[in-house]
Amino acid sequence: MNWPPQPRITAYTISLAAPAAMAEAAERAADRPLLKVKLGSGDDDGMRIAAVRRAAPRAELIVDANEGWTADDLAQNLAACADAGVTLIEQPLPEGKDAALARIKRAIPVCADESVHDRASLDALIGKYDAVNVKLDKTGGLTEALALAAAAEQRGFAIMVGCMVATSLSMAPAMLVAQRARVVDLDGPLLLAKDRADGLRYDGSLAYPAGAALWG
Repeated sequence: MNWPPQPRITAYTISLAAPAAMAEAAERAADRPLLKVKLGSGDDDGMRIAAVRRAAPRAELIVDANEGWTADDLAQNLAACADAGVTLIEQPLPEGKDAALARIKRAIPVCADESVHDRASLDALIGKYDAVNVKLDKTGGLTEALALAAAAEQRGFAIMVGCMVATSLSMAPAMLVAQRARVVDLDGPLLLAKDRADGLRYDGSLAYPAGAALWG
């Protein structure tokens, strides 16, 4: 881990909507290097991801399916994401109903989100997932988040660090986990009308670690 913590590129979220609306949002964010596309509703996800790709042809795309797919539509949705050049898919199937992931061949790595909480969750993910999304909101704090990341790496999982919609006070500790993560998704403060004073500084999609003033 680098010390002091270094700035990291964060994903920027394209919210779930009709394909045309998602394309408009992606076009506005097309200069950002990494977009996280929310999917997981109905039969239109293939149209949604294709529309986003056309609107943001140069951005790296990751997908968060939010447990919204089923074993029956998994293959077609994975294929649509592969056609769009998606590089990672979060939680395509519901927690506890994800056994199909162990049986299906896929070209895109799949990341556990709702299916992983702490180190005790990891062994059940082997063979189904390629990566884990470490969120301090799920682990209960930074200590377990760092331990989870280390234990996941020992088992061969790639690391993603994620967040809920929250202020920089919530994001700042996660910047430490972000130093070892393959994918960083810490755009929570960018989705707020107002962040805390002295919060993380964002230069486009580059998130800078917080300074001492944030802590009071």
